[in-house]
Amino acid sequence: MSLTPDQFAQRIKDYGLADPRAVDRVRSELGAGDVTLDSMIDAMQSAGIVSTLQTEKLVRGDRSGYFYGDYKVQYLIGAGTFARVYRAEREGNIFAVKVLRKRFRDEPKELEQFLREGRMGLKLRHPNIVSIYDVIPDVRNPFLVMEFVEGQTLRELVRIRGRLPADLSLSLISDISSALAHAASLGISHRDLKLSNVLISTEGKAKLVDFGLAALADRNNPEQIADCPNARAIDYAALERGSGVRKDDPRSDVFFAGNMLYHMLAGEPALSETRDRLARLNINRFIDIKPLTDYAPDVPGVANQIVQKAMRFDVNERYQSAAEMNVDVRKAITMLERGITGNVADDYHQPMAEHQDDDEIPSNEGEGYVVLLVESKIGLQNAIRDRLKARGYRVLIIQDPNRALARFATDDEQPADCVIFGAADLGVDAVDAYNRFAQDENTCNIPSILLIDRRQTSLIQAAMRGPKRKMLGLPLKVRELRQALSQLLVGVNRRPAGTY
Repeated sequence: MSLTPDQFAQRIKDYGLADPRAVDRVRSELGAGDVTLDSMIDAMQSAGIVSTLQTEKLVRGDRSGYFYGDYKVQYLIGAGTFARVYRAEREGNIFAVKVLRKRFRDEPKELEQFLREGRMGLKLRHPNIVSIYDVIPDVRNPFLVMEFVEGQTLRELVRIRGRLPADLSLSLISDISSALAHAASLGISHRDLKLSNVLISTEGKAKLVDFGLAALADRNNPEQIADCPNARAIDYAALERGSGVRKDDPRSDVFFAGNMLYHMLAGEPALSETRDRLARLNINRFIDIKPLTDYAPDVPGVANQIVQKAMRFDVNERYQSAAEMNVDVRKAITMLERGITGNVADDYHQPMAEHQDDDEIPSNEGEGYVVLLVESKIGLQNAIRDRLKARGYRVLIIQDPNRALARFATDDEQPADCVIFGAADLGVDAVDAYNRFAQDENTCNIPSILLIDRRQTSLIQAAMRGPKRKMLGLPLKVRELRQALSQLLVGVNRRPAGTY
């Protein structure tokens, strides 16, 4: 039997969705003539009596799902593996109501973990964290009452706009890292960092949601974590196993915060996205990451540097906390506002500028020589390339040390007469490549230079010495680099003009 217009209006009153007098008033405004169901629905929705979601349920004859406690559901905001989130109203105020999916309500462990997330969220009060106001532990209908944020998710923003500008990306990651730092101060980590778990308000502020939901398994049992149906939980478990840290290490959140910044700047994720569990557990996903500049060649060095440090596979080279990361992000924002795009570290804002006075006059001393620079920092790349090109050298640049070594792996003519490895940002990766270059029989006779921060004492000690090896401290003096190249290239034949 089809639903009549008056039956529709009566259901609104019977289910307590609106004041009966308001329903009758809208009905009377339609007049006594022929009224269709569609016109009744349009009138009730236009008057704000019912929402689209409520209308669909009324037409189907559903008798439940209109209220969660005293909160009247208006419409669905989003749905995930474990829960649905609705916009709801109570006493004229708007909230978000997060409801555990029915299939998990009869599972005591899942129910308790859902409520645990809520209780955890009650402790978090921060402008960049979506607040949880109440936890309703009704076993038949458990739900969380949360702050409602008008806006969109970060995933939606990136999908619509593609690559985000560096200043906007850094502003959003500043909000995110600030939120993570606050949570960490209370002993709480997120463990489900992804673009869809960041809400962007209409004011342009980032707010984190879903603290603790990724840990839907016992963290004392790594197998349970890996089997957790939440894909990001598998990512966290794989990263922590592969890098040899305890479960729930706070530096794991730092890595995935870096992953989000990469995604914003590149418009593409750093980690290959797949639903395959074995592929997600493959540790190479976290190591073989495409350089950010392949997607965004114009990305400022200050932003690129933060991404690289946050996503170091070696946890000791990563930011040691979200708070430490936030400090560098805020510095980078200030530098971009001042027009500086080079490097966050104060010593390297303009890594060679202070020494231009000893190297202003061009010369042809480098003609016939090719130098390969292995360096990730855009500012230092540009500084070295410009100074050496002014001396006649041809300069090639590669960011990845392993890709640089691969260029020398064939029996073809060597691609460069000297290789410069920059370790200030690449750290142990640069030193390891520098040492391998000195040991391999194909490259041991090719000169190389290691540029290293004088404070990197352990790396300095690990670097190999030899007659064809030089180490230069940063900040770099042009005169020192020219002298080192001149000494190392003694006896190396210059390449004929037009062949390099």
